[in-house]
Amino acid sequence: MRNLRLYLSITILSLLMLGGCATKVPQYDYAAFMKAKPKTLLVLPPLNDSPEVKATASMWSHATLPLSEAGYYVLPVTLVDETLKQNGVFNASDAQAISAAKLHEVFGADAAVYIKVTKYGTSFQVLASETRIEAEGRIVDLRTGDLLWHGNAVASSAEEGQQNQGGLAGLLIAAVVKQIIGTATDAAYKYGGIASNRLLGTPHYNGILPGPRSPFYGQPPAAQ
Repeated sequence: MRNLRLYLSITILSLLMLGGCATKVPQYDYAAFMKAKPKTLLVLPPLNDSPEVKATASMWSHATLPLSEAGYYVLPVTLVDETLKQNGVFNASDAQAISAAKLHEVFGADAAVYIKVTKYGTSFQVLASETRIEAEGRIVDLRTGDLLWHGNAVASSAEEGQQNQGGLAGLLIAAVVKQIIGTATDAAYKYGGIASNRLLGTPHYNGILPGPRSPFYGQPPAAQ
């Protein structure tokens, strides 16, 4: 019995040490970003790999705020949308396929923000219903075509926790109701804002660098 306890203690300690070593994520290489020093950003309509048609509009509408608060001038979404339509571009895939040089010529922005939504909406699980947003983003210098940054973010209703009330039947009913209400009311819109802030806001570890209107502009990434 004593040997068993000693073995378990050593095993748990080893797992904790391994877990601590594995959680450290290397810092992003910001050399290209710091050299480019973009001031004006163009946010293109996000690609949507989810089955929910509202995903593009939702994520696009949320993208401006975190970037503006990060210290950048962001071209208004309505202006970008109208300009694209006037030039015969009506969907996100066509917009993101436009060359960097052409986007720079038309919009005059220093860099473009490309977003792809990989998951959006409310789904029913065995004993719960989760609203989840997953998105990827990258920033490209429109003057050179160089990639300045890329990252991803997740936002989920599961982060708020689940209350275990009413037994198994109560959990099932609550999950179904939450899924129906979440889909009908586009509950994902709220989490789209959270995901956008995590993806494009500052300061976040390995996130975008602060812009020229931020008090943290020009500081090394480790100081964020």
